[in-house]
Amino acid sequence: MGESLLPFAMRAICKRDTRQMLNLTGLFSSDMAIDLGTANTLVYVKGRGVILNEPSVVAYHVKDGVKKVLAVGEDAKLMLGRTPGSIEAIRPMREGVIADFDTAEEMIKHFIRKVHKRTMLSKPKIIVCVPHGATPVEKRAIRQSVLSAGARRAGLIAEPIAAAIGAGMPITDPTGNMVVDIGGGTTEVAVLSLGDIVYARSVRVGGDRMDEAIVNYLRRQQNMLVGETTAERVKTSIGTARMPDDGRGAAMTIRGRDLLSGIPKEIEITQAQVAEALAEPVQQICEAVMTALETTPPDLAADIVDRGVMLTGGGALLGELDLALREQTGLAISVADESLHCVALGTGKALEYEKQLRHVIDYDS
Repeated sequence: MGESLLPFAMRAICKRDTRQMLNLTGLFSSDMAIDLGTANTLVYVKGRGVILNEPSVVAYHVKDGVKKVLAVGEDAKLMLGRTPGSIEAIRPMREGVIADFDTAEEMIKHFIRKVHKRTMLSKPKIIVCVPHGATPVEKRAIRQSVLSAGARRAGLIAEPIAAAIGAGMPITDPTGNMVVDIGGGTTEVAVLSLGDIVYARSVRVGGDRMDEAIVNYLRRQQNMLVGETTAERVKTSIGTARMPDDGRGAAMTIRGRDLLSGIPKEIEITQAQVAEALAEPVQQICEAVMTALETTPPDLAADIVDRGVMLTGGGALLGELDLALREQTGLAISVADESLHCVALGTGKALEYEKQLRHVIDYDS
């Protein structure tokens, strides 16, 4: 009896060992996909998924003109607006592209080391998403930063394609799919069919522009100066794209500096005020969507009427933005399940299924 069970036991052990070996293969895979965003950087490691999501901020200690990296990511973001003269907190990404080459390189190096925590790994192959409207110079800067950070090969993928793949849209089908990716620096509006872009437009408006709009509104209407961190907290807490039904909505208390007296003060801000402050950037997003619909070929436009429009990116989480777009376009608007991670997940899927999606990856080779 015991002898007859032996082959089954051996097969079970072999299956278990095979599973463990597969898990170890995924664990030690060094290839990665990076969503190098204006506000946050997300890293997807092949076989492991998204394992890092940190702010795109670097803090330097400056002494005798020499810069030394002090903090990167979450720790550096806490320093924004609060640094003494010897420390400088920088956001190397502006409007989806690199604004500070050296700082971006240091940031990418830090995130690669943080992800792997090993020194004996081969140089990884890295795929990075870029805005559709990025110029050849901007693309070259991103590619060079990634290679200088230690990649053996650097591929680029258009942000709208990555966002659509991450949202689970059937972009390889011969039907029209519209995706609106609202990031920190840019909003990408694209119509996709047969695995490529039919129409795309990149608008330099996103989460950062919304924060600026709140700062400017409080300066004009309340004679109060607040920092970007406070404005972002207002946007994420009570931000809305539509005026509340009761004309006021929820409220929160914020602190800043009184521009008349020069001393700190505390005021209450309502959702109605935030909606008023965000009216301009929201309208710019709506206009970009309307322009895309007007330019889309008729047959693809008919598909979009059936399928609706998919919102991705952190900006898609702005309260009632989907309803504001629905009122403007008359189309069904839906927000992706993991809108914050869509671009990183899509870039990661392009890495996982590189053979099937190689036509959307630009290796410049």
